[in-house]
Formats: sequence, structure tokens, C-alpha cells
Amino acid sequence: MTTFLLCANPLYGHVNPMLAIGRNLAARGDRVIVLTGSRFRAATTASGLEFRALHGSADFDERDPASFMPDTHRYKGIALSQYQVESTFIRPIPDQWLSLSAILASETIDAVLIDSLFAGALPLLQQPASDRPPVAAIGIGPLAQLSVDTPPFNSGIPMAAGAIARLRNRLLNVMARRVFFAHAQRFANRMILQAGGQRLGGFVIDLSRLPDRFLQLGPREFEFARRDLSANVRFVGTLPPTRSTGGEVPLPEWWDELADGRPVVHVTQGTLDNHDLGMVIRPTIDALTDLDLHLVISTGRTPIDSVGSLPPNAHIAEFLPYDQLLPLCDLMVTNGGYGGTMAALSAGVPLVVAGAAEDKPEVAARVDYFGVGLDLHTGRPTAEQVGDAVQRILNDASFREHATAMRAAIAGYDAFENIRTELDTMLTEQNRSDTTTQTRQPKENG
Repeated sequence: MTTFLLCANPLYGHVNPMLAIGRNLAARGDRVIVLTGSRFRAATTASGLEFRALHGSADFDERDPASFMPDTHRYKGIALSQYQVESTFIRPIPDQWLSLSAILASETIDAVLIDSLFAGALPLLQQPASDRPPVAAIGIGPLAQLSVDTPPFNSGIPMAAGAIARLRNRLLNVMARRVFFAHAQRFANRMILQAGGQRLGGFVIDLSRLPDRFLQLGPREFEFARRDLSANVRFVGTLPPTRSTGGEVPLPEWWDELADGRPVVHVTQGTLDNHDLGMVIRPTIDALTDLDLHLVISTGRTPIDSVGSLPPNAHIAEFLPYDQLLPLCDLMVTNGGYGGTMAALSAGVPLVVAGAAEDKPEVAARVDYFGVGLDLHTGRPTAEQVGDAVQRILNDASFREHATAMRAAIAGYDAFENIRTELDTMLTEQNRSDTTTQTRQPKENG
């Protein structure tokens, strides 16, 4: 039996895919230990996996962002991205490493899986491969890797081709390292040294190059091409949406109305960034009030009464099963969560994206670049902006055609099988390396 340690930042969008992978590994007989925030204890044990809690500042609760990001209102643009990265992923490094190293000291771990932003594993990755278990990272958002072919992550600068664009990207990447994210780089080095590690040899935002395997969720077809992509990256495909049982979450009473032939537009702000439903959901309601369509609203478990008044064409619920809803949809309006976006594209549903925080601008940029929807370039659109985008997509078949092509690409991957294959290959390589090292050791004089 192989023992895997799965480490995830205590964010729903990070924990949920890691638990799905853990369940799949456990189903084949592996032992799976999950290290994450204490609020996910019940979800972990309900998945049949062993739970370990993060310590100290690493055990924050995303439902109370003011508790770990109290000054968000003071920033915008790249400064906001830097502040979010520092508060959410860099400051917890010492406590993450304390939690991780304690498990490694007390358990025999064959391999470690981290979510792609679990920076507390950096002291482990800095150790020689022969002195540690192999480490695989799961890319739970758009791939963040500096490249001559792409502008810096979350810069908002559009993709472009040609020698001039590559020169532009080189200069911008240097600026990202030395200027825009210089404070985050210095802060990360302080936190890693505090954890007992070494100063970073590379860029803190460029962590995808470091693990033995970087298993990017999603298809290669939804990622910008990079001629200098690191050799450890594998595109494994999209995790299938969790299938609803029909008994755990009953369908709302209005469900059957969606089958009357009118277009179905779904709007959501996900499960995290939904404290202010006036950002995306309310403008969408106001934009589509008078249109002959069904507007399906999911509040992400935020109370329904926080939305306000609803027009006759609107239907609302705190939670809706995507495996049943998305096949009925003609369009999805979203703030750009990566998991929800990939779920929509897995069903061939085009998107309108209004994303301004975390990795959402990068999701929006890919939606626009690959022709599967429109990027509104703001996290707080007006009703007019949403209405124009919805009408354009519903009236232009090319968006649905591109989304359908993306669905076909996604269907060509078996994410769970690909992940298992890569992990098994990684473990085999580690065993061969251990055997070679043993056979090369000089014999002692008798």
C-alpha cells in the first residue's frame, strides 16, 4: 500500500480538487492523509481520508477574509494581487512547513501532493531528491510560469505573437521579478528562512518549475503555448464534476421550467467571493430582467434574501448541482473561478467572465483568447456591460462552437487515470534512483 500526503491551502477551490484526487487514490487501496485547515475536517473524513490540521496562521478561514487579509480595500491592480499572494500563500509558509514536517517525521510517506500554491513545501523541495519523498504539485488554477511567450501572470496585458511581443514579455517578466513583485519575493525569502529553508533561487510566483511533477488540471488546449515550458509539467485534464445523488440536495421546485425551450443563462460568484453579490450577480439580474430567457442564480450558499428583488424570469438557489445544471445552459456568467469555468467548458457552455482578484483575470484572459466567451476586464461590471456581452454570445454561434470544441478536447483526457499514471511513474523513478544510489556506494573495508 502506498501512502500519500496531500497538502492544501484552506481554500475551498484548493481543497475540493485535492479531496477528489484523494478519494480516487483511496479507492484503489492507497492510504491518503490530508493536511489542510481545520474547517475541512468533516469533508475530509466524509471522503474516507485521514485528516491532519494545519497549525497557527496557516489554519485560516476563507469565509472571514478580514481575519487574514484585513487591508484588501487599500489595494487594486497588481498591488492587490501582491497583497493577496502575500497574505494567503506566503505569510503561512513557516506554519505550513511546521505542520508538514511534523507529519513527515511521524509517518512513512511515499509521496507528497501539494496544491500548486502550497508554498510551505518549499523547504522540502529545496532538499536533495534522494533525501525526501517525491513531490507532485496539482495545478488547481491557470498555469503560472514565466515565459518568453506570455506576459506576467495577472498583469492584464493581452497575449501577442512575434519577436516584438517576446521582447516585450522578457522585459515585463524582469519588471515583475524586480519591481512589481519585489516585495513579495523578499517577504517569501524571509518566511522560508524562518521555516529553516534557503533563499529562493528563482521567482516566488514561478513555483511550478520546482516539484518533481507539476500536474496541471485542465487540457493543454486551454493554456497558452510556451516554447520554454518546464519539463516537469503534464496536462492531465479536468476533474469531472461531483455527481449529485438526487437525495442529498433536492432540485428546486422550478427546475422543470428550464425545459420549455427558452435560453438558460446561469450566473454565479462561486463559493468564496460571494460576500458582495452586487459585484456580478446583481448586475446580471438587472441586465436580463426583460429578456425572454431563464436566468438561473446560484448564491454559493450565501442566503438568498441577500440578492434582493427578482424578476419573473429569474430562478434562484443557494446551491445547484452542476452535473445536472450545466448541460441545460446556453451561457454562464461568472467571476472567473477556475473550477467553475472548467466545469462549464466540460459541458460546452460559453462564458461571460468578470474577474478582478486572485487568478480570475488569468481565467478571463484564456476564455477570451480561445474564443469560448468574453472577458469584461472588470470584477464589478455594469448591467449594460453584462447585457451587451450576453446578447453578443447568444447571437453569435462562434462562441458556442469554440466552447463545444473545448468540450471535445476536455473529453479526450482522463484526469484521474493520468494523475495515477504520473504518480506511479514518479514513484518508480524514485525507487530506481534509490537502488542506483545504493549500488554505487563504496563497500566498507572488512
